[in-house]
Amino acid sequence: MNSFRNPTPQQITIYTALYTALSVLTVMLVYSLLTGSWPSWLMLFLVTVTTFVTAFYIFGFYLRKYIYRKIKVIYKSIHSLKMPKDQKQKIKDFDFDSHIIDEVEKQVIEWAAQKVEEEAQLAPMDDYRRNLLGNISHELKTPIFNIQGYLHTLLDGAIHDDRVNEKYLKRSAQNLERLNSIVEDLDIISQIEGQQMDMEFQRFDIHKLAVEVLDDLELKAKNKAIKLRIKEGCNRPYFVEADRDRIRQVLDNLVNNAVKYGNPNGYVQIGFYDMDINLLIEVSDNGIGIDNQHLNRLFERFYRVDKARSREEGGTGLGLSIVKHIVEAHNQTINVRSSKMVGSTFGFTLEKSKE
Repeated sequence: MNSFRNPTPQQITIYTALYTALSVLTVMLVYSLLTGSWPSWLMLFLVTVTTFVTAFYIFGFYLRKYIYRKIKVIYKSIHSLKMPKDQKQKIKDFDFDSHIIDEVEKQVIEWAAQKVEEEAQLAPMDDYRRNLLGNISHELKTPIFNIQGYLHTLLDGAIHDDRVNEKYLKRSAQNLERLNSIVEDLDIISQIEGQQMDMEFQRFDIHKLAVEVLDDLELKAKNKAIKLRIKEGCNRPYFVEADRDRIRQVLDNLVNNAVKYGNPNGYVQIGFYDMDINLLIEVSDNGIGIDNQHLNRLFERFYRVDKARSREEGGTGLGLSIVKHIVEAHNQTINVRSSKMVGSTFGFTLEKSKE
């Protein structure tokens, strides 16, 4: 009964042929009974219809087999890609004639649902892209606008005024340096993300490197009456496997930030903690601290806790983002804990040297 309700293409062909043949025979029988003879035109019609139906059935049968065979090959090929064995067996046992339309419809619905899900996942990335482009535009526009203002003032006659010409040229140069720093930092992030930056891993003493970084920033810290030191009990060699120049960049950035936002008569210290396979390096201070609401976004590009003060200090807003990228390029992690008006601690891990 189901075959009449949901016939296959083959059954439709057979039913059509039988119906046509029966119709012709019925007409011939009625005509024969009424006239007692078989007219030549009716015989010709019968032969023509019979030949057409036979040819139609044979052609349709082989055409159907050819088309379905090609579709089935494509269908199997698609489902053979990274498919579990039980799924492949289902395809082999699949009743292709009666289920192909339903299965194709199901696949289309699943594909559409997958695309909707992918679009939903891409929406936050699109928002991040827009925000990033907006931040880059704003950060670049500020020094460009300043340089433009100073140069136009000089061109309008201030170039001949000894009281301001040198001052405006120096300010233009400072803004150019800031502009160059932003571009260089963006280039570093781009290279690390695109895995275009070669990391030269080597065995080195990170305690010695930390001392070098503290020595380089000693004058800046002294101007703010901030003491730089290695944590008590950590004054000994600690050997790690990492890119020395990049880790120096990480330490320099973290210590520089700690000094920049530190309180007068405060301190910044670097500590080392053995964690079996890895070494934990922490840069701590007793500075102004950071509110909890900012901690999750602290490593985003151009994110600033205090925008006005950050720009006054000359930061690009990319330092911590670079730090995070460098640490992650070593397959390690970085974290931060902080309390307002108590201080902050940035900690990251590196693989210990096996030698």
